[in-house]
Amino acid sequence: MTHDDSALIERLSPEMQAMMGVYALYWKLEESFGCIEMELTHQECHMLIKLDQPKRMGVLASDMLTVPSTITSTADALEKAGYLTRQSDPEDRRAWLLVLTEKGLEMRQMLVTEAGALFQRASGLTPAETAEFARLARKIRENIMKTGIPEGLKK
Repeated sequence: MTHDDSALIERLSPEMQAMMGVYALYWKLEESFGCIEMELTHQECHMLIKLDQPKRMGVLASDMLTVPSTITSTADALEKAGYLTRQSDPEDRRAWLLVLTEKGLEMRQMLVTEAGALFQRASGLTPAETAEFARLARKIRENIMKTGIPEGLKK
């Protein structure tokens, strides 16, 4: 059984339509990501995506909106599985950088590719529409980050 409330949606304000669309997209993507067979946790996938270049653990904790202890345990699991290594930071020998291994780079690329495909299927947007949506979503995220990080993003 399908539920078509498109007539109701069209009568709502643009703000309400946007919120309902974002909410539906979030849940569709959440459901779709759950169907990907993978040995990694959500937090481990998130770390691989954020490690587009070697990063100090403190910087990564800030990027991921989490505490350093969470970064340490996630990094430990990814290091044990062969996805990353810790290397001494050449700018400060006391600090450590997390660096993706070849296996980690391959997994990161697979995640980026799969997430892009899931987004395209779930959203139904054209490449031009996706670029515009991305621009607007970045603007929204920047505003939210400036005005206070929501509790849900801190987890």
